[in-house]
Amino acid sequence: MLLDAQECQLVLVDYQQRLMPAIHEAGLVVAQAVKLARVAQLLQVPLWATEENPEGLGGTVEALQPLVAGRVLSKMAFDGSSVLLPRLKPAARPAQGGNARSLPKHLQKAAPPPQPGRETIVLAGCEAHVCLLQTALGLLEEELDVVVVTDACSSRSERNRDAAFDRLAGAGAELLTTEMVAFEWLRDAGHPRFRDVLTIVK
Repeated sequence: MLLDAQECQLVLVDYQQRLMPAIHEAGLVVAQAVKLARVAQLLQVPLWATEENPEGLGGTVEALQPLVAGRVLSKMAFDGSSVLLPRLKPAARPAQGGNARSLPKHLQKAAPPPQPGRETIVLAGCEAHVCLLQTALGLLEEELDVVVVTDACSSRSERNRDAAFDRLAGAGAELLTTEMVAFEWLRDAGHPRFRDVLTIVK
């Protein structure tokens, strides 16, 4: 099934200043993350970023900072799902409780149905076999749909990165590329933002 921009959120995991120099193909990976973030902004897809132990690993890399300003969540656990979930999947409003003065049940209005959420999480980041993997598995456990953007992810070694992709696919995450995400969000060349997105991805 194709991605729907109105049902997605983008999460960029731990593209940090002191981590990226050790990452395999770091320059290419950051460039793809920037493309994803720019396309998400154009198409009004909510965007979040995480930083693992920012005191030790530094903040988000400079190229991404203006795109994620005010949307960065700090964490210490490798699995970032616990800090992300309150933003990605807000708790449903509790049902209105009655009291002695409330109307009889047959006169009360039915509670409105919950608003549909953006429960497809497009995920990219580093390291693929640690924080990205554990965050993806945590989100899958919460019954969110997880899409991992493979060309915007990496680890210190190719072997660890590829092992992460194998495990993610086996766990139920979909593996896509940056261009696949961008063109699925657009759907057709008649989209008013088509030329803008094309400029970014090309």
